[in-house]
Amino acid sequence: MLNLKTRILAASAVVLTLGFGNLPARASEFINVLTGGTSGVYYPLGVALSEIYGKGIEGARTQVQATKASVENLNLLQQGKGEIGFSLGDSVKAAWEGDADAGFSKKLDKLRAIAAIYPNYIQIVASKESGIKDLADLKGKSLSVGAPKSGTELNARAIFEAIGMKYEDLSRTEYLPFGESVELIKNRQLDATLQSAGLGVASIKDLAVSVPINVVSVPTEVAEKLGAPFQAATIPAGTYDGQADDVPTLAVTNILVTNSDVSDETAYQMAKLLFEHLDQLVAAHSAAKSIKLEDAVKGLPIPLHSGAERYFKEKGLIQ
Repeated sequence: MLNLKTRILAASAVVLTLGFGNLPARASEFINVLTGGTSGVYYPLGVALSEIYGKGIEGARTQVQATKASVENLNLLQQGKGEIGFSLGDSVKAAWEGDADAGFSKKLDKLRAIAAIYPNYIQIVASKESGIKDLADLKGKSLSVGAPKSGTELNARAIFEAIGMKYEDLSRTEYLPFGESVELIKNRQLDATLQSAGLGVASIKDLAVSVPINVVSVPTEVAEKLGAPFQAATIPAGTYDGQADDVPTLAVTNILVTNSDVSDETAYQMAKLLFEHLDQLVAAHSAAKSIKLEDAVKGLPIPLHSGAERYFKEKGLIQ
């Protein structure tokens, strides 16, 4: 069988289907894993999850779908067009509340949590030649904020509001995926990119080895102003080439989300297999090192799926 890295590189199409033989004979179950852009963190973790579920859930056929991430994933789950998906905690909260400005025309009442997983770090990176070192320096510069109404773009909006800035204060606002944003910076067609992802995201690593960069600081007081689900965090020195110092920023927890139509047994297995195979997720992306069983039910803005709840009761996390 091809190794995980080879499969990811081979997946040039939007949808990657993984077939698994030698499964016990029973009615086939389809699990569509909703991720994000292929240059982000959700996608390789989704590929790993699809393999774990394909092998571990009896009769399962799994598929990985590259999407615009958080907001699209939540809407697809509500529509029954996915069985599990990745999303940022603030997007999940907005979906449950039916926040139209965040991309949800009504309350998404079918959403259920499988588990809180790793934190996303707000990572604002600029070319060194742009001269951007802090948030104030973004004024009059060009910035990519992620796909419109994606989890990343909602994070960008929140930060701008907290510091009293607007997109209009920029010379140009781009709404591009991580990989495209990086290519524009390399070609001197863009000054900076804001990416909400796990530490060590491939797109920023690629940028940092190509051109000198500045990792832009986001002061602690921004986290204090925004409040939950945002929290103060640090991008450790050496996370990216040329980053000599720790850089303060914000973090927000990612959540694996399903819908209420998924069976209790499948949701139970989704939670169980996730924590029994963390090594495979870490092999797919280092961000998974931050996934901890003890944090799985903390700060969830939506109800747990009853199947996942059963697993966490077995592990003593819920009474």
